[in-house]
Formats: sequence, C-alpha cells, structure tokens
Amino acid sequence: MWCFRAVSCLLLSIMSARGVASECKMADEECEFVLVIDKRLTMMKGSEAVFPEGGNLYKYNVDNTSAATPETSIGVIQADGFEPQRVVTVANGSMPGPAIEVYEGQTVIVHVKNHLHNEGLSIHWHGLHQQGTPYMDGVAFITQCPILPGQEFTYKFKAKPKGTFWYHSHMGNQRTMGLLGPLIIREKKPLVMEEMVMVLQDWNHDDSMADLLKMMFGSFKNRQKVPTTDSLDGSHFSRYAMLSGLINGKGRLYHKDGKHNGAPLTTFDVKPNTQYRFRVIAAGHLYPFRVSVHGHELTIVASDGYDLRPEVAESFIINPGERIDFILNTTNAVDNYWIRAQTLEKGVDHRAEAILRYEGASEAEPTSVRRTCSVVNPCRVINCPFTYYPMQHTQCLRFDQLKSLADDDPAPMVTAGKFKEHFLNYAFPGTKEYPGQVNGRAFVMPSVAALTQPDEIHTTCDKEDCGEERTCHCTYKLDLTYGDTVQMVLLNLGNGKGWSHPVHLHGHSFYVLKMGYAQYNASNGQVIGDNIDIDCHNVSHNFCNSPTWANSSWTGDNIPGLELKNPPRKDTIIVPTGGYAVVRIRADNPGLWFMHCHIEMHSADGMAMMINEAQDHHPAPPDNFPKCGSFGPKITFSKNNERGEIEKESKEENKMVRHDLFWTVVGCLIGVCALQFLILLCMCCRRCEGSGREKYNMEPTFTPNPQENKGYLKY
Repeated sequence: MWCFRAVSCLLLSIMSARGVASECKMADEECEFVLVIDKRLTMMKGSEAVFPEGGNLYKYNVDNTSAATPETSIGVIQADGFEPQRVVTVANGSMPGPAIEVYEGQTVIVHVKNHLHNEGLSIHWHGLHQQGTPYMDGVAFITQCPILPGQEFTYKFKAKPKGTFWYHSHMGNQRTMGLLGPLIIREKKPLVMEEMVMVLQDWNHDDSMADLLKMMFGSFKNRQKVPTTDSLDGSHFSRYAMLSGLINGKGRLYHKDGKHNGAPLTTFDVKPNTQYRFRVIAAGHLYPFRVSVHGHELTIVASDGYDLRPEVAESFIINPGERIDFILNTTNAVDNYWIRAQTLEKGVDHRAEAILRYEGASEAEPTSVRRTCSVVNPCRVINCPFTYYPMQHTQCLRFDQLKSLADDDPAPMVTAGKFKEHFLNYAFPGTKEYPGQVNGRAFVMPSVAALTQPDEIHTTCDKEDCGEERTCHCTYKLDLTYGDTVQMVLLNLGNGKGWSHPVHLHGHSFYVLKMGYAQYNASNGQVIGDNIDIDCHNVSHNFCNSPTWANSSWTGDNIPGLELKNPPRKDTIIVPTGGYAVVRIRADNPGLWFMHCHIEMHSADGMAMMINEAQDHHPAPPDNFPKCGSFGPKITFSKNNERGEIEKESKEENKMVRHDLFWTVVGCLIGVCALQFLILLCMCCRRCEGSGREKYNMEPTFTPNPQENKGYLKY
C-alpha cells in the first residue's frame, strides 16, 4: 500500500509540474479530471528538505552552494521559502493545484478524493453559474454534505460561461491552507495569442484556524498586542499577519532590513514584439493587491470572466475572489522586468513578485523600476476601492466607470409586479461583540445539506430575536421568486463599517449598475464621511440593519446614475466602507446560492447568507445523493446558556414532552396494578389447590432417580 501511494504521489507531482490536471481537447464532449486532496509539507523534495539561496533551491546538506548543483522545483511546494516546513492542504501535491482547462459547453467531470486523515472538504467552482446543477456548486452544508476522509465525490457540470475562474475548498479555512487552483474555460476557437495564468496569494506561516482566532480575539507578541494595518484611504484591514506574497505558489520572505531569503520566483518567458493575455486570479486570504509590470502598460479586457471595453492602465487593483484579464505587448528592450503585486496597506511594504523575461535576456534578476507618475503622464489605476488614489499624479478608475464590451446584454428589465429590491448591509455591527454579519445576522452554518434537507434546518432566523437594533446568530436566507428581477443594494454602513468587503455571489454573475463611495478628502484621499444616498434610520446603536434609500422616490430604474445599457458583469464586487454597490440579477437559476464576503475569516465569522432562488423550481438531486445531519438531542448555545445545556426547541415541544411523560407514568401505574392483580390471582388459585389435595389425600412424594442422581416430583 505504501509503495502504491508513493507511486501515485510521484505521478501526481509530474502532472502538477506540467501545470494542468489532464489534457482536454476542443473536440471532446466530456473532460474528466482527478483531484486527490492531501496534506503536504513545504520546502521538501520527496523525503529531503531543501533551502533557498541566490534564486535557487539546494538539498538540506549542501554546505557550499557555489559548488553544488541546484535542485529543480518539480515536486517542491515552495511558498515563500521559509525553511521550517509548514503543513499545507493541496490538490495533486501542488500549490496552486493543477489548472483545469476546458472549452465552453463541454461536460466537466472531476473526481475529488479526500485523502486527509481528519478533515472533511468540498470543492467550489468559483464563478460558474451551475445552471441546472446547483448540487455541484461545492459548498459544504449548503449544496452538499462534506466529503469525509476516505470518501470520493464526483462533480459533473457544464463548462460555462467562458472566462477566467478557479476552484477552491469551501470548508472551514482550507483555502488559506493552499487548496485552490485555476479553472480556465476557453471559447471553441483557436487562440489569438498565447496566454499566461497568474495566481496571487497573501501568505504567512500560521495555521488558518490560528488566523481566524487571532482576528476574533487578538494577537499578542512579546506581551504586546499586535496592531492591525490600515488601507491607503484610512479604512482598516483585519488582523492577518501577512509575511509574504506568492505568484503561482512562489515568493520570498523579506526581512525588516529589506533583505530576503533568496527563494526562486515564478518566471514568465515571453518573445519580443508579441501580445500575451494574462489571466490573474486573486486567491488570497485578505489583502487587495495593486498589480503592475514595470515598463509596460496593461490593457484591461475582462473581469470575472466577462469582457470589458478595453482600458489602458499603469496598474490595476484586485480583491480576494476577483479575476482580471489584461493584454501585454512586449515592445520593450530585451531584458528582465519586475511583475509586482503590492498590498494597499499604508506604511507597509508587502508584495508578491515574479519576473517577465524576454527571450534572449540573461537569467539575472530585474533591475527595473516603476515608471514615474507625472502631470504630463499620470498613472492610471483601474478598479480602485476608493475615489482618490492618495499618491501624486495617480488617477483612479473605479469599477462602476467601466462598461461591458457586449452591446446585447443590458440589465434585466423592471416589470411591474416582478421586481424586488433588497438592502443587504455587510458589516461588523455590535456593542460588545462584533461578529461578521449581514443585516445584523451572523450566519450559522446548517448541520445538514441545506439544498436537499431544507426542513431539517433548526437554526433559521425566525427562531431568533433579530431586529433593527439587535444582532443575532442564525441561518439567514433570502427567498426569491422565479422570473423576478432582483436588485440588491450591497452596503457597508452603520457602526460596523470600516472594512471594505469583496462580496461573492454563487450561481450568478450580477450586473453592476452603480456604486456609491464614501466622502473623501480630495487632497489626501482619506475617508471623511459616509455616502449620503442611504438612510440607516439612525437609532441608538446605528446597526443599519434595515436601510432604505434616503430619497424615497428612488426605486427601480428611477435611481440617478444607473448604467442599464452596458453594465459590466461580475460575481465578486468590492463593497467600499461607507458606500454601496447596486447589482441586479434575473431570478432564473433555481438553487440555493451562498452569498458572502470572500475574505475567508470574515465569512467564517458570519458575514454570509443564502439566496434561496425559486425553491418550487429546484431540480431534483442526483440519485443516491448523500445526506447528513446531527444525531441525538438538540443542544443550543446562547448568552444565557454558554455551557451548551440541552434546551427544548419551543413551548410546543415542552408540552409534547410533558404529554409523553404523563402517559409513560400512567402506563407504568397500570402495569404495576396488573402485576399486583396477577399475584393476588395466583395466591387464590394456590389456596384452592391446597384445599383439594387435603380432601383427596394427594400429597406429592419425592422419588429418587438413580440414573441422573437427582429427583423428580411424582403424584
């Protein structure tokens, strides 16, 4: 068994080194893949450790690197080159996992095998609509039961729409531990240019659960509380101790003096005077990155799989969960150029790096620098989460200022009787505790697969004391009617604002009609006030759990600034602190869709909800689809019952329990009476029998049995 597993691991490593799970041809109707999920150690090659120096990896026992042959990176999960090995959770032995590359309209079959020893998992296909296959969306306890250790689960779905997508674990914090990979869906036609895939991650050396607990309760070092960092606009970032950034699984650990550990970086080899399409996937945990290629302008052409009218920029910003495609022209001098992705942290230099290497350039590190922004030639930054970039001669182009390339995909129409509008506040409201919430409701994950077992969910919000001035913990859902045009105003206001949130909707790519931002100081770009378009109905706590438009005449299409003709489409949108985003969908994809902040620790903390779309139209699950759930008496936790004592569901259940207890006692009493009656009856019979024997002189006699050496009664 050990030999078989070792051979399997070797084969998977070779497959992962090629970068794809398996080859899928344009003419294929079905494409089949296998993802084996397991734990691995970073900075190991087989059973031997490696270390970084001078841009190479060497075996642990090498003393003189100048006289040694470097190790290849095949089979090594490098991360930032930190030598004490870190445990990671990966697909097919690599991080990122192997790319799944298919063509639009093909049937994709992925066999996921859980080789973890003590963790369940599920795999989500981020950005795919799963039209007709909601059971394949891959969210544990929402659309399916977790895949338990030793189990397999086969996902089967259509590859659509075309574009840049990715897959990742949707169980606990496994995504942060490395369980993710690219999913590219191409049109069925020859490529017009060569393509490159770039996966961005923020990274540290902690276990993902430690990251979550530190966010919730604080982090301390040398008896001092570790501070959090702020964004360039003065908003906040949560407590995640980022140490390095990774591009396609490789990065460097920088020290405070600016020196680094010499770990090798990802290199993109290009030819001069050629066009390339880069597909960038923000697979990180928390931080947005500003991405640039030194000496090159970038032409932004798509976001989250949907084409945009091309916009030329010096750089762009990408948030966790988003994808941005850009075209790069290699018209510069033959040389090496830095590809840099820098976080938006104020006063902190956290970055991911890679090398753009022209054919004919030496294998040296780049010496390029970012170009100077000036009045004559300002730097243009696309997808800013704020209005003003707080650097001289740097201009922001926000996402709501972009337009869809397609002229035949307008926003869904508003029809009388078939239009609904919902305000959803993604924030951290509270007075003593501040969990992640939507409209004051911190999401409680069901203990069953909610899509197939909706009647077994016992944590619904109607059983909790939720309200405008309260926060509560429950399984929050929004019911949609089939065929309705649904407008959602995603906001970030009230006393829980201060952190911007990339909100991701499963099952749809919504139309972005309008975005409203906070009020800023135009000189330094700092937040100075909230957007005034939304009325939170400020009462004592200002939780903003039941907001409305400040102008009551705003409704449907009658809202100033809506882009209805060429709205860009996305599945993940940044909701800026102090502001909002207006998005619209047509409720034509029946299923149960998760909608949550894509900062993993925020979602795990409760900033999530379910969109229950057209429940009466939900397709039937596949045959023998697994079910799951709890067993035994229900245990509930509340502020008055912190030890988790057994509590009954309701007064009606208490009555039923008392009713059952009453009849149990009555039954026992009847049984006791019946037993006493039988005893009395037997005593009476024996007396009658005794009287008969005396009358007829029939006393029993004892006669020995010599064969068995025991006696028997004989009359």
